Amino acid sequence: MDDNTLLTQPKISVITATFNAAGCLPALIESLQNQTDKDFEWVIADGGSTDETLALLEGINDLNIKITSQPDFGIYDALNRGIKVSSGDYYITAGADDLFYNTAIASFREAVLDKPNADIISANTQIGDVLVKPKGKVWLYGMKACIAAHSIGTLISKKLHRQIGFYSHSYPIAADELFILTATKHKCIFHYIDTVTGFHSVTGVSSTNVIGSLLESFRVKLQVGENKYLQLPLLFIKLLKNIRKY
Repeated sequence: MDDNTLLTQPKISVITATFNAAGCLPALIESLQNQTDKDFEWVIADGGSTDETLALLEGINDLNIKITSQPDFGIYDALNRGIKVSSGDYYITAGADDLFYNTAIASFREAVLDKPNADIISANTQIGDVLVKPKGKVWLYGMKACIAAHSIGTLISKKLHRQIGFYSHSYPIAADELFILTATKHKCIFHYIDTVTGFHSVTGVSSTNVIGSLLESFRVKLQVGENKYLQLPLLFIKLLKNIRKY
């Protein structure tokens, strides 16, 4: 690769919000160390951990890592901070208990080079035992009509935040959905790559607090202009379906 080619390479940041995550971070760390494309930075937005999280991260010497640690108001407040201190043109979020497959960064970089005008690049994600792909219509599937998962499976251009703002503090579970659906309303350019970029844990709040997630998703759809007379019966059906599981 010559110097001219290097100059055109997009800068990619991985952003992770952590809080007392020492027990689950090793798998994510190993997955980043094993990337075939190692030209990325890893930004940690820590919420003031009191366990061994910071010591574990500060001991890493084979990744381009940037650590910030201070009290915050939850995951999206931390992600906003991470985005602001990151140096990448694009970023991927990764939960502390998620992990990337080895070619994830390489696949996203190739997609950016192939579609340089894309604002959001989505890939497939393994969520628990299920391989998830973007599907269907926004009115029915919300964010999942556009992306498989916000964490691990989506590369986002940082310039979008200058256009539509950062993650909202009003949605502690679904701020990512509000951001993605707002992007669709602004006619941002989405590009899909049919590859699996990683494993998304099912221990996060969006997976464990299903009722809360459904209610916030409903509020998000109303905020972006979806028809409330359609969304109300859909919400009732989804709530009934999930309540029966308990």
